[in-house]
Amino acid sequence: MNDRRTLFSPLNCAAYLTWVTIFVGLLIGGFSGGKVGSWQERLGSAALMLVFLGSFVFLAWRETHARATLAIALVVQAAVALALVAWTHDMLGAVLLIIVVAQAIDLPRIDMLALVGAANLGLLAVLFTVWSTTSTVIVVFFMYLGFQAFAGLTGHYAKQAERSRDELAQVNAHLLATRSLLEESARDGERLRLARELHDVSGHKLTALKLQLALLARDPVGAPPAVATAAGLAGELLDDLRGVVGQLRKHEGLDLKRAIEELAAPLPKPRVHIEIAADTRVDDVEQAQTLLRTAQEALTNAARHSNAEHVWLTLTRAQGRIVLDVRDDGRGSAAIRPGNGLNGMRERLEAIGGGLVLNGERGFRINAWVPAA
Repeated sequence: MNDRRTLFSPLNCAAYLTWVTIFVGLLIGGFSGGKVGSWQERLGSAALMLVFLGSFVFLAWRETHARATLAIALVVQAAVALALVAWTHDMLGAVLLIIVVAQAIDLPRIDMLALVGAANLGLLAVLFTVWSTTSTVIVVFFMYLGFQAFAGLTGHYAKQAERSRDELAQVNAHLLATRSLLEESARDGERLRLARELHDVSGHKLTALKLQLALLARDPVGAPPAVATAAGLAGELLDDLRGVVGQLRKHEGLDLKRAIEELAAPLPKPRVHIEIAADTRVDDVEQAQTLLRTAQEALTNAARHSNAEHVWLTLTRAQGRIVLDVRDDGRGSAAIRPGNGLNGMRERLEAIGGGLVLNGERGFRINAWVPAA
């Protein structure tokens, strides 16, 4: 579903419409005023256009690609555009370079400038074979260069807007997860406060009432039977109150399930599978906060760098530890070079007596743990 959403994003749909327009235009004569050409020429143009479309769809199907893969696909597209201009002697094919530039913004800046520069030098050379008038070549060349600049800047700012949207969604998820954790902590604090109030105030007064009723029951003159009944009820009520206080003071720990689900909710890709054992409530707020930040960093890395389809997150209690395990089915790395995020994750865990193990052999895996209280 996420791949289809990427394939038919607004910018990609605009590219498809442009492709269809060029394809139809070449078949009916393009800028040549209705000179369609032989069926061989039309067949060759159609073949080149299909190669361009295939390369574009290949890149659009996934949001992220290795730099070499992206560069090769864009070189193929640029070569097809130049071949179309040379083959048809029609400038419609040069419009495809605008689509190429819009995609090239995902390349590193030096690679992008090299690709765009080489493509436009090639276009300039082809134009001199189409038109012999230098002034015409220069006007047409700079006109298309302006279109390319416009497309490149539009794509650049669109990507920036998408990144800002994703970052805002992650910040919002972080705030929601923190709020969930604070609510859990506040509930435990309120239960403890109520337990103290019941024990110190109500328990004290009930004890005094029970003693007074016991004195009345031992009166030598004789006490009504209701006094003995009241003394018994007061004793039972005091026992019940002690039981309630004991339950309120019983600390079951913080439940991280809701907080982790809040973190995973805004991620459109990869799909996150969460499994949290029932006995993994965390007693210490600092431990809970550290595990939550570790889960956030792991999910963010999977979304940004792994190109994974699925992520599995589990939280379990084993051998005196609370273990957080996050693994994905994306591209791993035999040699892991931790960045600031992973180093910060390790430092936070070690500061509270925990640890971190990284594995990049099959996808990427983060195994973090803290001591169970």
